[in-house]
Amino acid sequence: MDRKDFLKKGLLGTGMFVASAALANTMKNEIDEIEPLEPIGYNHLPNTDSKIKDNSVFHKADSRGKADHGWLVSNHTFSFANYHNPERMHFGVLRVLNDDKVEAGRGFGTHPHDNMEIISIPLEGDLEHKDSMGNSAIIKSGDIQVMSAGTGIMHSEFNKNNDSLVKFLQIWIYPNKRNVTPRYDQITLDKTKGNNQFQQILSPNADDEGVWIHQDAWFHLGNFENTLEINYKIKKKGNGVYVFIVKGSAEIEGQKLEKRDGFGVWDISDLDIKSTSENTEILLMEVPMMM
Repeated sequence: MDRKDFLKKGLLGTGMFVASAALANTMKNEIDEIEPLEPIGYNHLPNTDSKIKDNSVFHKADSRGKADHGWLVSNHTFSFANYHNPERMHFGVLRVLNDDKVEAGRGFGTHPHDNMEIISIPLEGDLEHKDSMGNSAIIKSGDIQVMSAGTGIMHSEFNKNNDSLVKFLQIWIYPNKRNVTPRYDQITLDKTKGNNQFQQILSPNADDEGVWIHQDAWFHLGNFENTLEINYKIKKKGNGVYVFIVKGSAEIEGQKLEKRDGFGVWDISDLDIKSTSENTEILLMEVPMMM
């Protein structure tokens, strides 16, 4: 399959759409979805540029793919839509990590997904969600949203505000079960639990803290006011951890990271983390390295 065909083949054979809430109008927008890959480890091909050790990768913020559609500015840590980098396909089952900004009154019109666990983490502003299961909700900073697309789901996302941006992280995880019944959930975090420590926000267990997905993955979010050292223990043997610096700076296993940098490491039992500036926010994503 050549690159053009790769970009045009979506998860359900269709693209994504954009609409103006003010005009109640939709139109196709050139943002195509992605073809599923066969994860064989931390990446699809040897990562010669960003592999800094035998068991880690480092992705600078300015090395990410960028799409500027006017109404949407999106930075892609991994290949997505028109950004195709064969050395940046995924980290284990972590397939998409998009850092999105959506203009006031704009958003993604109704579009499909299937067999993917989709997590949205709002950073700023209000994002309206509607889907084919009848869910209608607003998510904002402090909320976590999850969808198990399973056998197929249609949904839309809009910036409800008329005068401010929406900023959010869009994360896709390959599930460990295919063709499950689609589901939707969202929670509001108690942010005090993430002050100067890591707060669990996602796990495989519906009875555990945070939202849950069909995968042996654990996400943690922490806000650190000052320099602080933390040790994170791997939950499941064989998993790796991808660290994303939402703001501030940190040092992970000796690697210095700044705002929006990413660092992935595998073949470990624990991880040494040090926040190195005031008001540092860190997202830890522990994920299986193999399907």
